[in-house]
Amino acid sequence: MGQTRTLTHTALMAALCALLTLSIRLPSPMGGYINLGDCAVLLSAWLLGPAHGALAAGLGSALADLLGYPLYAPATLVIKGAMALLAGICLRHFHRPMVGMAVAGLAAEAVMVAGYWLFEAAVLGMGPGAAANVPFNLVQGAACLAAALAVGWALGRSGIRAQR
Repeated sequence: MGQTRTLTHTALMAALCALLTLSIRLPSPMGGYINLGDCAVLLSAWLLGPAHGALAAGLGSALADLLGYPLYAPATLVIKGAMALLAGICLRHFHRPMVGMAVAGLAAEAVMVAGYWLFEAAVLGMGPGAAANVPFNLVQGAACLAAALAVGWALGRSGIRAQR
């Protein structure tokens, strides 16, 4: 891919991360919300590769937090970027793309659940109370992984392939 095309795709995926994070929001008990942003995070990794996927996922998701939950924006930048980096790297180790996307997505969602738990417990000082968000993050992770796999499958059928 050319430099301009890569930059454009990265910016588009960052915008999609922000849009899906902000579009459907179901409240969780600790003041956060369940959203579909992780679907775009995973797709960013799979379509752009680890580095550009991490950039798009981190920036787009952090931008969404800046618009509603600015305290979470720095953690989101790191967590979502790490998710996409891991998902992009994991995908490279599988010969069957759908199996690779599933395993990579599970690993990335584990990073999300652990990352937000750690941030809320240690940095925000919620201590053991941060565990109240874990089930909601697991639901978000599962729903977004399922949606990303469905979109990834459809894109593959249309000839758009994951980066390796």
